[in-house]
Amino acid sequence: MPNRLAHETSPYLLQHADNPVDWWPWSDEAFAEARERNVPVLLSVGYASCHWCHVMAHESFEDQATADYLNAHFVGVKVDREERPDVDAVYMEAVQAATGQGGWPMTVFLTPDAEPFYFGTYFPPEPRQGMPSFRQLLQGVHQAWDERRDEVAEVAGKIVRDLAGREISYGDAQPPGDEQQSQALLGLTREYDPQRGGFGGAPKFPPSMVIEFLLRHHARTGAEGALQMARDTAERMARGGIYDQLGGGFARYSVDRDWVVPHFEKMLYDNALLCRVYAHLWRSTGSELARRVALETADFMVRELRTPEGGFASALDADSDDGSGKHVEGAYYVWTPAQLREALGEQDAELAVRYFGVTEEGTFEEGASVLQLPQQDEVFDADRIAGPGGIKERLLAARGARPAPGRDDKVVAAWNGLAIAALAETGAYFDRPDLTEAAVAAADLLVRVHLDDHARIARTSKDGRVGGNAGVLEDYADVAEGFLALASVTGEGVWLEFAGLLLDHVLARFADPESGALYDTACDAERLIRRPQDPTDNAVPSGWTAAAGALLGYAAQTGSATHRTAAERALGVVRALGPRVPRFVGWGLAVAEAALDGPREVAVVGPALDDPATTALHRTALLGTAPGAVVAAGTPESDEFPLLADRPLVGGEPAAYVCRNFTCDVPTTDPDRLSAALGG
Repeated sequence: MPNRLAHETSPYLLQHADNPVDWWPWSDEAFAEARERNVPVLLSVGYASCHWCHVMAHESFEDQATADYLNAHFVGVKVDREERPDVDAVYMEAVQAATGQGGWPMTVFLTPDAEPFYFGTYFPPEPRQGMPSFRQLLQGVHQAWDERRDEVAEVAGKIVRDLAGREISYGDAQPPGDEQQSQALLGLTREYDPQRGGFGGAPKFPPSMVIEFLLRHHARTGAEGALQMARDTAERMARGGIYDQLGGGFARYSVDRDWVVPHFEKMLYDNALLCRVYAHLWRSTGSELARRVALETADFMVRELRTPEGGFASALDADSDDGSGKHVEGAYYVWTPAQLREALGEQDAELAVRYFGVTEEGTFEEGASVLQLPQQDEVFDADRIAGPGGIKERLLAARGARPAPGRDDKVVAAWNGLAIAALAETGAYFDRPDLTEAAVAAADLLVRVHLDDHARIARTSKDGRVGGNAGVLEDYADVAEGFLALASVTGEGVWLEFAGLLLDHVLARFADPESGALYDTACDAERLIRRPQDPTDNAVPSGWTAAAGALLGYAAQTGSATHRTAAERALGVVRALGPRVPRFVGWGLAVAEAALDGPREVAVVGPALDDPATTALHRTALLGTAPGAVVAAGTPESDEFPLLADRPLVGGEPAAYVCRNFTCDVPTTDPDRLSAALGG
């Protein structure tokens, strides 16, 4: 019989709707039940494409005896971290403070007042490697609750007090200057892996936000070392197993330092960020590899993540059926030499083995290999590999016959904002209007479904039905960023207006009026044991610095001193953190580059946007590498963009006006001159 999760919209919660555990969603009613029964709450947090979440569910939550014990002595609460990042952040902070590490599934025991007192992540069904079994854990916590309640209350109170004392020391709210940006670059150089690209050791995550900073820093200062780290890291990732060499798109991370074996789940946010990074790398260098990867990743998102309503689904699972009915990580993506021979025949399989670095012993598990593009001296026949009817096309078709990984169909506002920005720009750079149209369709969905009459944004939707969870700071910031990119690319000022409405909420409901610091939840959001606030990047840009970037871009488009001041105050945290932990504040450093450069404001005016001379200037403006430059395009009579006001044609011809820091260049009708003015 289904439990209380059966009517939720989250695919992760729905995966647990038939568990014998009597799960509750996160709600006041769940904690009232715990108070009434005088039992603790077991909080279990995960997400739909999380491998170890599936494992623990199968081993423990689907086990009737374990469920009976849990139901008798606890109130079980299931949370999708992607729907409730605020709940996840607060308790993950407690887990990391108590254990020194974190991860998902996250397992936390709470008092009926939601105060945590015992923590962990995955627990096995039997004792293993010093870990108790999950049943032993339940029994131990139940015993402590029954026999040592005062001790439990004391621990819970101390944890909450400690969390309350971890407020961020904010500094003087001044944005970083040249000195801080140079120190950040030096810090990144020290952590850089020159042999393999990337930063630090295994596991290795794609450093999207850091690469964005490196590209912008190079554009502003000419620092060759910054460009080299960005270019080499991007190439190593694109040649590695972390990149899907057949279907495009990136996996979540590499379990090794060489980018060979990925954790196979594919997330929308990674692919949106990386698509934009590779498009920007192409813009900076003209790299053919960067162009190919940007377009393949964009095509992957549209082909495999787009929902019928026009939004983008959250993720594809790491696990899939290996053909025998067993769910195995990576089964959809890996190949043995025998499987290549079956798909291609002997001769082409022999070529594919060399081209993709497939070995007899395998680079993954059980003799299977993850496809890569290893650096080698052999010259390959490009048509035979990638031409019509070539090896890649036939392998992709053979792979398509395998059972596909599951898809988490919920639409997350923030991640769709990132995808809108990436697809809008990639479509504009490479003359792919279909990609820009996909960005517009996703933006339309967010406006129609996620925004209410007061421009408050809901975190998620599924099947066109809005979820019940309020948007957090990253939702407002990343969607505003996507709308600003769309405004620059399409010349449609309505997207600038929507960005402004979202940023009004940031200023009114998320910002500390005294310091300019930003919180992850609104002042009128559900009160948790602590109001979450994190200026560091995780898998996505921090909401704090993403908001700073959107505020800065909006200020450049509109001339709003209020938004400019708010952006600069928010960047104070980057001044403090950038020189010390640059790997974890990459987006903030990238935004600071834009602030130091101006950012530049470009107005393109012509008789019509589809006029060839106007189009040439508009495209040139979008291809400029000046950090964070904003573009407004339209007719001289247009009132859609403030930047177009009082900008006439020059000698009857389309013209571009470039301004920064309250100073404007002479307008130009020459795309080459415009390109030079924007670092193109």
